[in-house]
Amino acid sequence: MIFTGSGEGWVRRSIEDLLQITTMALATAGENGEPHSASVYFAADEQLNLHFFSDPGSQHGVDLARDPRAAVAFYPESQRWQDIRGLQMRGEAFPTGRGPDWERAWETYVAKFPFVTELKHVVAQNQFYVFVPHWIRLVDNRRGFGYKVEWVRNEETGPEDARLLWQRVGPEGGAPVNSGGEDA
Repeated sequence: MIFTGSGEGWVRRSIEDLLQITTMALATAGENGEPHSASVYFAADEQLNLHFFSDPGSQHGVDLARDPRAAVAFYPESQRWQDIRGLQMRGEAFPTGRGPDWERAWETYVAKFPFVTELKHVVAQNQFYVFVPHWIRLVDNRRGFGYKVEWVRNEETGPEDARLLWQRVGPEGGAPVNSGGEDA
């Protein structure tokens, strides 16, 4: 997971830390455009694709079958505005069919949630999905009120050159009110 146009140190550590969070909010839109949000466990792969299980008959499962566009957010609980941080993403979510992709996703998921190996009956009744982000925003008020950095997926880059997978697009300089420290 490498980003261009950013100081790698603190960004990488922040994202890796946030990816340890277990639950993300998945937002979809219904047939009439009505928004819907659901909390789901997720596991991220090296390209920042997010893998999750869900019932295809759930509201978000039905929404994704009709329109794969979705948004996700995950963030640790905070009691002070200075501690607000998290990741916001926009992209598309698709069912993961059985085969090599499913097996790789399963290995990623089990590495984060080992208990699922004992829930084979639950797994068999649900669908494995992959959320493929095309836009990411890192928010981190610890670096200043409203601090944010954004990236877009570089569609011209294949897996053989993962260091160019994500390209920084803004906001320029992250726009911190109070900055300092590494890579500020």
